[in-house]
Amino acid sequence: MARPTLRTKLCDILGIEYPVVLAGMGGVARHKLVAAVSEAGGLGIIGAATMGPDELREEIRCVRDLTDRPFGVDILLPTMGSIPQTQGTAMGGPADADEPKIPKNWRDMLPREQRDFAEGLRKQFDLPDEVPESPMGDAPRGRAAVFGPGFTRAQIDTILEENVPVFASGLGNPAPYVEEFHAAGVKVIALVGNVKNARRVAEGGTDVVVAQGAEAGGHTGRVGTMALVPQVVDAVAPTPVLAAGGIGDGRGLAASLCLGALGAWVGTTFLVSKEAAWDDVLKQRILDASEEDTRVTRIYSGKPMRNITNPLIEAWEESGVPTLPFPYQGAVIQEVTFAAQKAGRKELGMNPAGQISGMLHEQRPAREILEEMVSQAVEIIQRLPVDVPAVTS
Repeated sequence: MARPTLRTKLCDILGIEYPVVLAGMGGVARHKLVAAVSEAGGLGIIGAATMGPDELREEIRCVRDLTDRPFGVDILLPTMGSIPQTQGTAMGGPADADEPKIPKNWRDMLPREQRDFAEGLRKQFDLPDEVPESPMGDAPRGRAAVFGPGFTRAQIDTILEENVPVFASGLGNPAPYVEEFHAAGVKVIALVGNVKNARRVAEGGTDVVVAQGAEAGGHTGRVGTMALVPQVVDAVAPTPVLAAGGIGDGRGLAASLCLGALGAWVGTTFLVSKEAAWDDVLKQRILDASEEDTRVTRIYSGKPMRNITNPLIEAWEESGVPTLPFPYQGAVIQEVTFAAQKAGRKELGMNPAGQISGMLHEQRPAREILEEMVSQAVEIIQRLPVDVPAVTS
């Protein structure tokens, strides 16, 4: 059977067969899934948010061992928030202190209210007292070091050294690096959740803008996909736009094209694919979910994230205890999620997923998912159930 044809300008820009791009989901979009999507005709993207240069280099080379087709790397370019400086916090000084004392233990930099609440959550859910050696990740200086400028520079250097065809920023504005990427022949993609940021990244030289609606899983914004995409298309024209959020099959892909996008950025559907590097228990929670079983929360990272809801999210949200900015909130909640993992309570962990979860019912190979999406979109476009009479003046 002949493969369907579905091409847009995006395919020419990125050197791909179909206008479908794998969302760069951290911890999920690793080499097996990335290569599978690229081999099927889309663009696979490594989710490298917390990957150091050595791990990232290995992932890139593993992708190349599996495919010779184009692929990309997605990292985060976040603006670091500041820890609230309030009387009685663990910083050891008043709010107006000029030089707060920085303790040797990174954990002691976090405000007492959030630390105490996290400790209470461990007791509430009968979790062990074990905590990770570093409250901010595996890096010796913690996750603040992971998302700092030096870490980002090392990631970008690795992408350039390995001649990766496409760079994507899942968070933040890639403008400071665009000239460098373009000089190396790398295409740049930037993810946004509103028109203001779409204009900003387009003016900075981004090649493709992803307009992600609030329906999307993981870090997301406040504007729905149907409203956001055409506004972004108009705002950044002629820069190409990808639609994201609520796109789970060929109907969503066809709708994206009707809204003026040149393709789709797809996450949750591939998150439950067989190749996705995600725990089967967490995949099954998505497959069992309805469209109403996700919730946007800041408790896991400090930024709005759509997640399969769970008792831990409910407990924090109902408490009224404020979350900390990115990435400090991650330091607080990691102590709880680490203990939950040790206790086998995987359902309390981070489980990003979009509102299309209710459409998903089984794990399938990524190739099958992509090919069915494209075939369905082609059929819809060819057989639109409308009869529009010609209008003569």
